[in-house]
Amino acid sequence: QVQLVESGGGLVQAGGSLRLSCAASGRTDTVYSMGWFRQAPGKEREFVGGINWSGGGTTYADSVKGRLSISKDNAATTVFLQMNSLKPEDTALYYCAAATARTNYVPRAAYAYWGQGTQVTVSS
Repeated sequence: QVQLVESGGGLVQAGGSLRLSCAASGRTDTVYSMGWFRQAPGKEREFVGGINWSGGGTTYADSVKGRLSISKDNAATTVFLQMNSLKPEDTALYYCAAATARTNYVPRAAYAYWGQGTQVTVSS
């Protein structure tokens, strides 16, 4: 089992920045990659970006490229989502997720473990 806890969400004005954290615990040795997703009210949960747990390679959704970046700490227990130039349309509940097998980053079904989410609200 892998436990994930997100933090760092909040209210920010358009153009501002936030950094979300996702702390992983438990069987982190089984993690292959981590993903960030978001879900706005009335919308499907969508892929934001992902990072390879060991190599650190990243991939992003086209909608956030250049504004959001994912990194991890050297101990490989925490993953970060740095969000810059935030827009009102970035308002959503942000989730991190862990995949334990090599797979495509994008599908939700690729991820076995999910955090509870942290709310990001961007005011105009």
